[in-house]
Amino acid sequence: PTAVAAVPLAVTLFLRAFPAASFEPTYLDLFERTVEDVGSFLGEQDLIYVGGGNTANMLAIWQIHGVDAALRTAWEAGVVMAGMSAGANCWFQASTTDSFLLGRADPLTDGLGFVPGSFCPHFDGEPERRPRFHELVASGALPGGVACDDFAAVHVVGTEVVEAVASVTSAGAYRVDLVDGTAIEAPISVRALS
Repeated sequence: PTAVAAVPLAVTLFLRAFPAASFEPTYLDLFERTVEDVGSFLGEQDLIYVGGGNTANMLAIWQIHGVDAALRTAWEAGVVMAGMSAGANCWFQASTTDSFLLGRADPLTDGLGFVPGSFCPHFDGEPERRPRFHELVASGALPGGVACDDFAAVHVVGTEVVEAVASVTSAGAYRVDLVDGTAIEAPISVRALS
């Protein structure tokens, strides 16, 4: 829960959303750190879920604690990575973020880079996101990439998007790429989750 400073609240909300009946939850608190070997801790996980919040701050904190390198090692070893908002942005080379000023969608070009291209969360949930992502891709400020409405997600295997899923039928996912100087948006087929 690094993207939010209120770690205990983030953990509580996560456990409410995902009751621990079928898994053993752990978490890495970097504000009051008790884990000495971050690499071993992350490498022992079956799945790493990263919540939302401030993408830029999260990436900076991860770098100073060596979490960025530890995540890459865990990912290369086959640990499943997941997340929403900032927790989805982080896996990509670049993204849109409101980390610098709420209500805006600024480019962030120093993501972890596990997935090439860019990512835009909240494509339908924040009025600025869709037009701004188009503008950033068209200008070359961001590479082409993937955008998801709220309640939609993409499933990436290795470095390739293999499908999109949604927990709400109206939620979509899209490719936005630069074609002849213009950002072109194309829907990705979405599988509804039951």
